[in-house]
Amino acid sequence: MFRWFESLIDAFKEPVDGMPPQQVWRFYAFYLRQVWPVFAAAIVVGFCVAVVEVSLFGFIGRIVDMAKGVPAADFFHLHGRELLGMALVALVARPVFNSLHDLLVNQAIVPSLTNRIRWQNHRYVIRQSLGFFQNDYAGRIANRIMQTGGSLRESAVQIVDAIWYVVIYTGSAIALFAHADVWLAVPLFVWVFAYIGLLWIFIPRIKQRSWKASEARSKLMGRIVDGYSNVLTLKLFAHTRREEAYVAEAMAEQTDKLRRMTRLTTAMDASITTLNGFLIAGTTALALWLWKEGHVTVGAIALSTGLVIRINNMSGWIMWVVNGIFENVGTVQDGITTIAQPRAVQDREGAMPLEVTNGSVHFRDIHFHYGKKGGVIAGLDLAVRAGEKIGVVGPSGAGKSTLVNVLLRLYDLEGGRITIDGQDIAQVTQESLRSQIGVVTQDTSLLHRSIRDNILYGRPDAGEAHIQEAVRKARADEFIPTLVDGEGRVGYEALVGERGVKLSGGQRQRIAIARVLLKDAPILVLDEATSALDSEAEAAIQESLDILMQGKTVIAIAHRLSTIARMDRLVVLDKGRVVETGTHAELVARDGLYARLWKRQTGGFVAVEDVPA
Repeated sequence: MFRWFESLIDAFKEPVDGMPPQQVWRFYAFYLRQVWPVFAAAIVVGFCVAVVEVSLFGFIGRIVDMAKGVPAADFFHLHGRELLGMALVALVARPVFNSLHDLLVNQAIVPSLTNRIRWQNHRYVIRQSLGFFQNDYAGRIANRIMQTGGSLRESAVQIVDAIWYVVIYTGSAIALFAHADVWLAVPLFVWVFAYIGLLWIFIPRIKQRSWKASEARSKLMGRIVDGYSNVLTLKLFAHTRREEAYVAEAMAEQTDKLRRMTRLTTAMDASITTLNGFLIAGTTALALWLWKEGHVTVGAIALSTGLVIRINNMSGWIMWVVNGIFENVGTVQDGITTIAQPRAVQDREGAMPLEVTNGSVHFRDIHFHYGKKGGVIAGLDLAVRAGEKIGVVGPSGAGKSTLVNVLLRLYDLEGGRITIDGQDIAQVTQESLRSQIGVVTQDTSLLHRSIRDNILYGRPDAGEAHIQEAVRKARADEFIPTLVDGEGRVGYEALVGERGVKLSGGQRQRIAIARVLLKDAPILVLDEATSALDSEAEAAIQESLDILMQGKTVIAIAHRLSTIARMDRLVVLDKGRVVETGTHAELVARDGLYARLWKRQTGGFVAVEDVPA
C-alpha cells in the first residue's frame, strides 16, 4: 500500500526544458500542475476530514438534547441507530479519511514532489552558463535549490488543509448557530471579519520580511560554504578570526531580519489571542442569555461553547499555518531570484550535433569583451589546420584564455564566427561541441569521488582495459596503487577529496591527462597545463602530454614559452589580436613581441638551441 502511494508521483520526471516562471503564483502552478491529480485527491479528502471533524462537534449538542428529558433506561432504545451512526463516523470514517489524507501527503506528496522540484530546478541551473556560477556563491545556489522544493510543497499542502478547515469549520459553525438562533451567529460573524482583517494587516508584512530573512539565510550559507571550500587559503594566511568576523556579519544580518519577522508574528499572535477571547466570552454569554430567555436548548449551549473553543484553537493553528505559508512563499521568492534566470548560453532551436571529420578550427573576425567596455578580443582571425599543433602566447590580458572559453562556447561571441570543419559552433549543441574537445587546464579540478570515477568522467562507458591504458600513458600507474583515503579505500577506489586536495599538483595533473586520454577527443586544448608545476614535475608530465597530443589538432596556451616552443606554429596575441605567427626560430629572429617575451624568461627545461629551426 505504501509503495502504491509512493509511486503516484515520479520524482525524476523531466519537463520541457525551459526557464521556470519568475512570478510566484506561476512558479507554484508550474510544478503543482504536473501533479494535479494527486493534489485534487488531497483536496477532496481534506474536505471529508474537515466535515467529519465538524460533525463530531455537532454530535455533542445533539447528545445533550437527546439525553434531556429521556429516561436513562429508554435512551439507547430510542436513539440507538443514531448513536450507532455517530460511532461509525468516529470509529470508521474519521480514521479512514485521516489515514488516506496522511498517505496522500506523507507518502505521495512530501518526498516525491519535494525532490521533483529540486531535481527539475537542479537540471535547469546546472545548464546555466559559466558566468552564472562565477557571479554567486555555490553554497547559496545549492541552498536555494534545496529550500525552494521543501517550501513550495509545504506551503501548497498547508493551503489545501487550511482552506477546508476555515471554510468547513466557520461555515458549519455559522449554520449550526443560526439553526439554533440567528443571534447566536452574530459574535462569530464579527469575529470572522476581524480575524480576516488582522491577517490582511499582518500577513503581507510577514511575507516581505520572510523573503528578506530567507535572502539573508542564503547569504550566510554562501559565506560559510565559501570558507569551508577555501579552508587551505584561510589557514595559510592565518585569517581564522577574519573569517569568523566575515561570517558573523552575515549571521548578524540574518538574525536581525529574522527578529524583524518574528516581531510581527508575536504581535499577530497576541492580537488574535485577544480577539479569540472576545469570541469565547461573547458567544458563551449570548448562548446563556438566549437559553435563559428560552430561545435555545441546553444542547445549543454545549454545541456553541464547544465549537467556539475548537474554533479558537483552530484559529491559532490557522494563524501559524498562514504564517508558515507566507514564510515558505518568501523562501520560494528568494529561490526564484536564482533559479528562474534566463540562460546566457543556449542551444539554438534545431541545433544539430557537431560532426568532426578532420578537426580544423577557424576563428573568423571574433569579438568578445565579457560585457566590459574596451576589447578583450577584438577582430581576431586565426585558422588552425586539421592535425596542426599551435602554441598561443602573449602577455597577460592578451586574450589567450578567452580564446579557449569562446571555443568551448562557455560564453557566446559578441561578433564573428568560430567554425570546426566548417560548422558554426553557435549552431550545434553545446554537449556535442564539448564532447569533441579535450581540455587540460592549469587548475585541475577533480570531483570528490574515487580515482576511477574521475578518470571515467572522460568516457563513462569505457572498459577496464581502456582505463588501464589511459593511466599507463599518463604515467599515473606509479602512484595510484599507493593511494589510501581516510576510510581505508585504496587505489582506484580511494576518494581524492574536494577538488582533489588529497593529491599533489603533479598527481592531479596526471589524473586529468588520463581522463582526457580516455575521452580521446579529436581536438585538444592545453590551457597553462603545466604552469602550476615545478620544472621536474613539468618534465615528467611533458612526456604524457606528448602522447596525448598525437594525432590531434592542438591549441596550447602557456606563459612558459619553453613548454610550447616545439609546436608546429606559434601564434602571438596582444590586446585581443594576432600580432605575430611563425615557428619559434622565426619569431626569435624577427625580434618582435615574442622575442622580447622569450628574452625575459630564463630557465626552463627546453633550451633554445634544442628547438629545431
